[in-house]
Amino acid sequence: MNNSTEFTWHSKSVLEVQEELVSSKFGIDSIESIKRQEKYGKNLLPKVEAPTIFKILLRQFKNPLIYILLFAALVSILIREYSDASFIGAVLIINAIIGGIQEWKAEQGSHALQKLINIKARVQRGDEVLEIDAEDLVPGDFIWLESGMRVPADIRFCTTNAFEIDESLLTGESVSIAKQSDPVAESSILADRNSMGFAGSIVTKGRASGFVVSTGLNTEIGKLSKNVQQLVSGTPPLIVRMNKFVKVISISVLGFSLTLALYGHFIRHMPISEVFLFVVALAVSAIPEGLPIAMTVALSIATARMAKKGVIVRKLSAVEGLGSCTMIATDKTGTLTCNEMTLTDIKPKNGEFLRVTGQGYFPEGKILNHEKEVTKLEKDILREIAITAALCNEGDLHLKESSWVWAGDPVDIAFLSFAHKVGLTRQELLIEMPEVTRIPFEPEKGFAASIHYVGDKQSIFVKGAPEKVLSMCAVDLNEKDTIINDISVMASRGLRVLALASGELNTSVESLYVSVPNNLKFLGLAGMIDPPRAGVKESIESCHKSGIHVAMVTGDHQITASAIAEGLGILKKGSKVLAGKELEEMSEEQLQEILPTVSVFARVTPVQKLKIVNVAKASGQFVAVTGDGINDAPALKSANVGVAMGKAGTDVAKEVSDLVITDDNFSSIVSGIEEGRIAYDNIRKVIFLLISTGAAELVLVTLAILFGLPMPLLPVQLLWLNLVTNGIQHVALAFEPGEEGILSRKPRKSNERIFNRMMVERTIIAAFTMGVIGFFYFSYLIDLGYKIEEARNLLLLLLVLFENVHVGNCRSEKTSVFKISPLKSPILLGGT
Repeated sequence: MNNSTEFTWHSKSVLEVQEELVSSKFGIDSIESIKRQEKYGKNLLPKVEAPTIFKILLRQFKNPLIYILLFAALVSILIREYSDASFIGAVLIINAIIGGIQEWKAEQGSHALQKLINIKARVQRGDEVLEIDAEDLVPGDFIWLESGMRVPADIRFCTTNAFEIDESLLTGESVSIAKQSDPVAESSILADRNSMGFAGSIVTKGRASGFVVSTGLNTEIGKLSKNVQQLVSGTPPLIVRMNKFVKVISISVLGFSLTLALYGHFIRHMPISEVFLFVVALAVSAIPEGLPIAMTVALSIATARMAKKGVIVRKLSAVEGLGSCTMIATDKTGTLTCNEMTLTDIKPKNGEFLRVTGQGYFPEGKILNHEKEVTKLEKDILREIAITAALCNEGDLHLKESSWVWAGDPVDIAFLSFAHKVGLTRQELLIEMPEVTRIPFEPEKGFAASIHYVGDKQSIFVKGAPEKVLSMCAVDLNEKDTIINDISVMASRGLRVLALASGELNTSVESLYVSVPNNLKFLGLAGMIDPPRAGVKESIESCHKSGIHVAMVTGDHQITASAIAEGLGILKKGSKVLAGKELEEMSEEQLQEILPTVSVFARVTPVQKLKIVNVAKASGQFVAVTGDGINDAPALKSANVGVAMGKAGTDVAKEVSDLVITDDNFSSIVSGIEEGRIAYDNIRKVIFLLISTGAAELVLVTLAILFGLPMPLLPVQLLWLNLVTNGIQHVALAFEPGEEGILSRKPRKSNERIFNRMMVERTIIAAFTMGVIGFFYFSYLIDLGYKIEEARNLLLLLLVLFENVHVGNCRSEKTSVFKISPLKSPILLGGT
């Protein structure tokens, strides 16, 4: 016996499973369960402790730029320039506090995988059924499940009775899955293993029993947990670009400082102490000490702005990541759609297709025929359909304290919502037509029925698979052909189609359990779908205009996925729909080649979703992944930016993500993209200000060494310029509002550097202008006989004035400072 998925439990008969587990339908005894628990361990997943505030603060120092500043502080201490070291130390501490507090807040909360397993289970132990903690389950235990329970481990079913499970958190399926006890093909993907129940999923209907086959890390959730722990988190674009930038700065400063130190000592014969002083001055000039704080402030401002738009930031660096993304791999269920089945289409017998408005389970909407409200005759026909929909129903939908609440199977709730829109409620109908009995839906039967008294007679109300219900009805061949054609039309649009019928009961109730009713009146067809969220279509269009490739990655069937994608504008002419099976057979090279043409991936497993993300990253894309289920966790973690849904999303998805959308609306992502681009623009403005002024100081110090003048500014004066004058200005720049047309711009190329050619050219012009003028002014003051301290103070004042003027040039890369009103940025105006 093994506690793994190597044994294909789903494809084996109940007898084979029983033999492999060395168990029976009486389960195992307590002594055997203790032995197995010693062998397999508790039915728990590893608990990841939240990092302490101290660890989070230490994390803020893991940055190459910080390392250079630490080195500069160390050199300052060695040459006893304690004021310089204090300034640098203050910068590092302030940055760590700001970034640490932000991340500590985001880390608070529970850990989901542990929660999903920490539940109760009803287990057979000999002649009695016990309720035990799910963590005590072991392979071979025989357990019982019923509606409303959470599946506590991976189960191979032995018996099922109208049994359905919501596995959307694991497979991405938008509807509950009917389960059975018969084995399925060994090659079946996870979503098609109907003889299995997986830990963490929820029972929506019926009863079942089965053997525990896998626990803890060997469950499907456990495997995902292991995958997530082993994955290396994707690096946000800002960090990628900043690492390159800091590397260039580090090498340049080190090389330049060493060259000038050698020149000063061996050519100019300067004392070692003075050379060290110059080197520290050079490092202080060239290194943008204020950049870590400026970045943190800019990202924190964007974080606050994004929070107002429903985007919660867990990691500061991810703020800009959305703005840089070139591809969004989005989940369908719960992200693009409501994750609530909605009855959208009604086709009465011999009537026209009618559209039902409204979204989700909320019973608010109208029934329209060609965008006009239905006629009285059509309302009477709809009333018949609505009565059947409400009576043949096990769901619940009612108003509680001014809010709508619901429970039960999604299809049943959707039918109750439709009945409300027609003006009927199940509660009122039951008073008028009391229930006699009901026949619950079973996959083998293909229909559900409810028998009621109508007056002094009994009537039957039926809903179910169209072909099954049609076989119970009195329709001629022409009518049947028409109905079959209507079914095809609705199914081709990705709708889940059900048929409804009713009639007087002409047999005994008992006979219905072994036979099907006949001579019923066919009422019509109902089409359901998990509808798109309001505003999502417009948001996707905005992404396309911004040059962002949006791809739907879902566990749903191709027809459903295609219909939703077409309606949202994701699937366009020339775009391809790729199924999981095709994806499985493709090499990474083949996938990379066709990836730009694929907009929909259907019937995709978690491993395949991860493959899509990794291939997209390898091809140079900056990838944002959205998701809400446990199945999305590996891809969310591996992406450059992981975006989890806040309402419907599992805690697992939130835990591994960088951003959380509080309203579960894809539209909020577009708002996040805009704020991310503004944040990146502002960071570039800050970098330009700091690098250009730092380069000016570098030119000034270098010219002084080359021409044998004393040091024009002491390191502490340079720090004052960089941290106080620039400090006020660069923090103010971080508050700059976005420029016009920011969303219509194409995404930056993935290999584009922060310090690109345009910024290099502008920096050279600004640095040489300020540095050369400053050098000649300092030289002029010395020639006039000013004391060195006075000359340095006057030079410092000149550079402060230069920087106050230069900050205006930093407000835009393309628009002249004379065309931007200073009143547009009151914080910058006041700071200057």
